[in-house]
Amino acid sequence: MKLSQFISSIDSIKEFTIQLPNGTFVPPHFHVTEMGLLTKNFIDCGNVVREEKVITFQVWFAGDLEHRLTAEKVHKIIHASEKLFQSADLELEVEYQDAQTIGKFGIEFQNGIFQLTAKQTTCLAQDHCGIPADKMEPKVGSWKPKESSCCTPDSGCC
Repeated sequence: MKLSQFISSIDSIKEFTIQLPNGTFVPPHFHVTEMGLLTKNFIDCGNVVREEKVITFQVWFAGDLEHRLTAEKVHKIIHASEKLFQSADLELEVEYQDAQTIGKFGIEFQNGIFQLTAKQTTCLAQDHCGIPADKMEPKVGSWKPKESSCCTPDSGCC
């Protein structure tokens, strides 16, 4: 979702609700603790220099259970941070404290609810990395090390 879509969506709601990819909701007393421009300059595995820019905001909550963000307050937060991204209509990325670490999410708006979406990594230089197309899809959690006849750390052979 781009910033302009986010602003339009905020204007159409009475209550700012955020749903996580697993179906649970961010507690309604959340804060937007920061908003800004995130620029990533990097070289991919094909030796291509790249730059990515996103508008990022961080969602956080504490024990102030009566806190609620209004559309007006969100507009003030956006307006205060516009000098950083100079009215660029970039994709939004949301940071949220997950059970173990800070997660980075995309965001969509459906049926009056903002939904955080899972983000995925991929090889950006698939024509250079030598991995066949049918092997490009990661099988997270299914990788197992090959058994080896070589010494293992606990074998006592070294």
